[in-house]
Parts: sequence; C-alpha cells; structure tokens
Amino acid sequence: MVDQLPNLGREQEMLAAMGMSSMDDLFSDIPEGVRRDGPLDLPEPQSEEEILREAKMLLDTNVPVDSRPSFLGAGLYSNYVPSMVPMLATRGEFLTAYTPYQPEVSQGMLQAMWEFQTMVSELVGLPVSNVSMYDASTSAAEALTCAVRVHDRKATQKSTIYVSELVPPHRMSVIHNYTQGAEITIKTLPHDTDGMLDLSVAAAAEGSCASYVEQPNALGLLDEGLGQLKSIVGEHTALVGGVQPVSLGLVAPPGEYGADIVVGEGQPFGIGPTAGGPIYGLFACSDAYLRQMPGRIVGQSRDSDGAQAFTLTLSTREQLIRRHRATSNICSNETLIALMGAMHMALLGPEGIQTLAQRNAGACAATKSALLGLDGSEAVHPNGVHFNEFAIRLPRPASDLLMFLDEECDITGGLDLSQWWPGRENELLVCATDQIDSEDIEELTEGIQDWLEGAQ
Repeated sequence: MVDQLPNLGREQEMLAAMGMSSMDDLFSDIPEGVRRDGPLDLPEPQSEEEILREAKMLLDTNVPVDSRPSFLGAGLYSNYVPSMVPMLATRGEFLTAYTPYQPEVSQGMLQAMWEFQTMVSELVGLPVSNVSMYDASTSAAEALTCAVRVHDRKATQKSTIYVSELVPPHRMSVIHNYTQGAEITIKTLPHDTDGMLDLSVAAAAEGSCASYVEQPNALGLLDEGLGQLKSIVGEHTALVGGVQPVSLGLVAPPGEYGADIVVGEGQPFGIGPTAGGPIYGLFACSDAYLRQMPGRIVGQSRDSDGAQAFTLTLSTREQLIRRHRATSNICSNETLIALMGAMHMALLGPEGIQTLAQRNAGACAATKSALLGLDGSEAVHPNGVHFNEFAIRLPRPASDLLMFLDEECDITGGLDLSQWWPGRENELLVCATDQIDSEDIEELTEGIQDWLEGAQ
C-alpha cells in the first residue's frame, strides 16, 4: 500500500487500506445525535509552572486527615506509623522490586514476603497466609468463593453462603460482584437489637458453604457469641472471620474460636488512610483450604547446596497467565504496601501490638464516655463492648452535626450511618484511635454540645 500511495499521509494510508476516504466514513456508524461536532472544552496550553500552581491550588482544598481532630473510621484507621517504615519501604530494593516470573532470583523480596505471611499467621491463629490481597473487600469475596469451591460437593444447600447483615455496603457490593455470575446464593445472618449475631437463626447456615462475620463488626461491637458459631454451622461449612488486625492485640484470634478462613484490612499496620488507597487485604486459612487459596504464597525450602531458599509455591501458572482457567480473580497483590505492614508489625513486636490495641481501646472508651454524658446523645448499643468505634443516636440528622463540626469547629466528626443504611439518619459512627488525645475528645464534646444547644 505504501508503494501504491506514496504521496498520502499516514492517516490516509490507513483509511485507504480500509476502503474509506475520510474520518467521517470511519465513524459513520456512530449516531449523529451523540457525535461531538466541535473541539473539546479544554483550557489553553500551560507552562509547567502554571500547571504546578493550579495543581497546588486544587490540592490545597483537601483537608489532610492529620491536620485536625478526626473521628472518622468506618474501615480505614489512623494509627501512628513509625518513621522507620516509610524510610525502609522507599529503599530501592523494595520500592522498585516486583516478583518476576522466575521469582527465585529475588530472594530478598521473597524472604520479606515470607516474613509477612508468618506474622499474619501468628496474629490470626491460622497456619497459612498469602502475601496479600487488594483490600479487605476482595479478601472477603475471594474467601467466600474459595469456600464454595471446597464445600460445594458437601453442601446440603448447594452454593449457598451466609453473610452478616452488618457487613458494610461497599464490601457487600464486592461480594455480590464476585458471586452473581457464579450461581452462588447469598443469605443474611441477622443481628439482634444489641448488635449481636442472632445465634438462634445462625443454625440455618449449617450445611451451607460458608458463613461470613466480622469481629469487631462495622459498628465497632465485639461479639462474644462468635465463639459458638463454628459449632453451630458445623464442620462442612467454612467459618470466614473478618478482623480489624490491631484489635488482635487484645481480642482472641479467630483461629482460636474455629475460623477456617480469616480476612481483613491490613491498612492499620503500615500506612495511614491515604485517601482510601493503596491498601492491602489479609488472607489466612487452615490447611483444608490451602490448595484453593487465591493469590501468591511464598514457601521456605532448601536449594541444591542445602542453603535456605524461598520460592513461590502451591499456585498454578493459570493464576498468572491462563486467566480463563484460574480459580481466583486475583493475579497480583499489594506487595510493597503489605511489606510496610510487616515492617510496622516487626517494629512493634507482640508487646507493642498489645500496647497499640490498648491505646485504641482506651481512646474509644474515653470518647464514648464523654459523648454519652451529653444531654441529647444516647448509645445505639448501650450494652455493647466496642473497639475503635461506636454509634450514637442524635435528636436531629447526623449530617447536620457533621457539617456544623466541619465548618464551625474544624473537626471531622465521624460517619453519618445513613450513608450505609437508610433509616439511620440520626445515627453517627464515631471512631477513636491512638491518634486521639484528651484535648481532641474535649473539642468534639464541646462541639456536639454547642450543636445540641443550638437546636433548643
């Protein structure tokens, strides 16, 4: 074609090869009503200095989470991260490394990944962990589909899973996306008025493929009844436990109360909320689920000389290159972010993790006590034991209070629970971590008091 049309430009060469004479011919099948007949509405070209100035102006409208008291949790939590963590993570050996298809050449990175797996396994009380998932939601969804693959043949309720009704909507959305095309039926595990799992109804999950519950749940409640759940649902139903990992410094690990698979959001270890990402999901399981575990797993072995060596193991190449045959939707992980979590956990050690959990629990208890002392504020679950967060009921919409605290008090007050569940317009989810001190609590209390008195 080049020899036949030597004087035509590249565009005309390609059009002529397709038997067309103009760009209009190429897009003739697009309805005229949706075609753009003019240029894009873009500003004039800018210099580098002008672009940076405008970008800074836009970024300055953001409110950094650590620039003022913040009581917003709802899945992402502000814990102090030692300065050593980002310093180590930005070293070239970690920052630019990525596990190649012949991973054994990356022994340093593989060992670091193996250490992460070991710490997660010890933390949750299960023998096997993978290198990480994208976030807690993909971890939960992958755990449930993994359980279906293992238990489908044994299930009396074929391809049925039970999920706590207090799983946050954004996580439920991911679970639905994973299961809707796989002929998996989702049923709900109800909670009573105290926010505890209704064990009398949980027996319905016996014989299903999996039951998924979170500890603490989305309202910060710790549920003692979960210790009985495995015996209720039976050996042929996977108990999938969602965790807030910092709480495990005080709360019994899920492996001790019968969880077969444990998932969670690793973000509290290693990084701050970071505007929602990047974050990393935890995934650990018992031996029965090992062969169906998603993601990457690093194993410790010996090389031909008998020296210690690390290698990717127990996952097929279908997980990486033959996606149509893979058992999992996950073909990568959040290695660098997960390693930041490993660095944080290693720097804390067992006693440090316990201390961090105590600080979180103490801040939560102090904040709860202060807010429930206000006339007009009441606990949604007065009998509950909470970790990190709790819900209060107000006389007017929580959204009004949050706007008042933002504009008048320079405080991020929490989450309006109607954003998750309609009908909870007057309920506010308040979170307090180790980054909240007595002055922050006093400012929040005074702000809510002023708002309550302003309505009288």
